[in-house]
Amino acid sequence: QVQLVESGGGLVETGDSLRLSCARPGGTIRDYVMGWFRQVSGKEREFLASVSRNGVNTRSSDSVKGRFIISRDNVKDTVYLQMNSLEPEDSAVYYCAAAATIYADAVYWLDRKYTYWGQGTQVTVSS
Repeated sequence: QVQLVESGGGLVETGDSLRLSCARPGGTIRDYVMGWFRQVSGKEREFLASVSRNGVNTRSSDSVKGRFIISRDNVKDTVYLQMNSLEPEDSAVYYCAAAATIYADAVYWLDRKYTYWGQGTQVTVSS
């Protein structure tokens, strides 16, 4: 079982920045593609960004490209989502996810590729 724990969410104002973290307590993330998603109640889960096992490749959705940056630290077994220029439309529950793969440079943007999910962290952006 892969347990993922997100942190860093909260209430911020328009234009602020936040950095979300996702750790795997007691385990490694080295064997996994890592991704960030978000979901607003009543809406489908939305892909945000993915980073390859080796950290070289990333992919971001058009909706956050240029504002959100995904990165990973395989020594600390943590993946990050740096969120800049936040807008009220970014308010959602943010989830990290892990997908096992043998490919060091693969990235995934489909949620069905991910097996393990965190419990989510709420981000609220006030106008």
